[in-house]
Amino acid sequence: MKIWEKGFSVNDTIEKFTVGQDRVLDMYLAPFDMRASKAQANMLAKVGLISEAERQQLVTGLDELLAQVAAGTFRIEDDFEDVHSKIEHYLTEKFGDAGKKIHTARSRNDQVLTAIQLFLKEYTEQVSAKVLALVEVLLQKAEAHKNDLLPGYTHFQAAMPSSFGLWFSAYAEHLLLDLALFEAAHKVADQNPLGSGAGFGSSFPIDREMTTREMGFGNVAVSAVGAQMLRGKTEKTVAFAIAGAAGTLGKLAYDLVLYNSQDLGFVNLPKEFTTGSSIMPHKKNPDVFELVRGHANRLQALPNDIILATSNLPSGYHRDFQLLKELLFGPMMQFVDLLDMLLFALPEINIKPGVIEQAKYDPIFSVENINQLIIAGVPFRDAYQQVGRAVEDGSYVPHREFQTTHLGSIHNLGLAEIAEKVRLWQEGSPLCNG
Repeated sequence: MKIWEKGFSVNDTIEKFTVGQDRVLDMYLAPFDMRASKAQANMLAKVGLISEAERQQLVTGLDELLAQVAAGTFRIEDDFEDVHSKIEHYLTEKFGDAGKKIHTARSRNDQVLTAIQLFLKEYTEQVSAKVLALVEVLLQKAEAHKNDLLPGYTHFQAAMPSSFGLWFSAYAEHLLLDLALFEAAHKVADQNPLGSGAGFGSSFPIDREMTTREMGFGNVAVSAVGAQMLRGKTEKTVAFAIAGAAGTLGKLAYDLVLYNSQDLGFVNLPKEFTTGSSIMPHKKNPDVFELVRGHANRLQALPNDIILATSNLPSGYHRDFQLLKELLFGPMMQFVDLLDMLLFALPEINIKPGVIEQAKYDPIFSVENINQLIIAGVPFRDAYQQVGRAVEDGSYVPHREFQTTHLGSIHNLGLAEIAEKVRLWQEGSPLCNG
């Protein structure tokens, strides 16, 4: 029986359509639903709605199910429309009336919402740890290659001298900014909706503060109506965080595709990291970074998918929300795959030294020629015109020797300052201290 069944059967075609991908996607939610059900059982016993013996039975059964999840043996068979039905059936088959009581003072609305909140909260914590690990890799590469210069580009034109130290540290710093979005998503997910029921609370004397503590939430989603409105809001916030970081990763990947080309030749990938051509034996293609770029571009559309699925809905629960699992869960895992791939590949990138010494990059030192004239007392605009004429008439000779001093420049990368940002974030973020 379904947990909402009332003595009649749903048409098979209708059931198949309404169940959708729930049996597959609910496997992500299974351990979180079990944790929430343990908190529910403990709370029901505390307020006297079930006995202590029943509480112990339910907790034992839920621990058994959690062990199945950990062992990879938990399944949601076709007999069940979702994970919630499977869990309640297991408890009822094993403990009889105690299993039937687990849903007291709870709706499937706040049940699934609680599991999703827990799932997304843990996801933001785990993903942030991976992003932070990538920041550390980038900072290590920046330190190792701080003296390796390369041309900096604007408009796809060689513009001014840059360095791999600047390039690697730039992405490290921007991923730290992206972590701020995950911190915001974590805050939205760290709200406990359990006890809001179908969106209007319950006449039972439940203890929502207790379940909040038991599940490790930082806050109660106080208004029962507002708690239900988290459905869609939390998913959207997580989607924006993923999209923001994906934008950074996609740009990094595109740079590496360019830098690996024969025309630029700034980096080399190990040959085992490349793919080949079916007719051109010389080809060593950077497919890994092209795919990172492609997936990252798709992930940047994720917030739009969530917005379109939810933007015209009033308050309260609507079955439209079921689609959010299909829209979000797959991309969430794809983003993890991108992080894992970059954590694997970036340390193995080989930097070519001396690329900036090629004569074709002489023009990028023109600003240094201007600066030398300014130091000699020539006004900037006059110096600009003088060097510009030299470039045009072929008399230009690059001033390749230069030294930067300000923070965040080639010869003063500020890696210690960025590392301090990392330290402060680790000490102050609930993502690290939750």
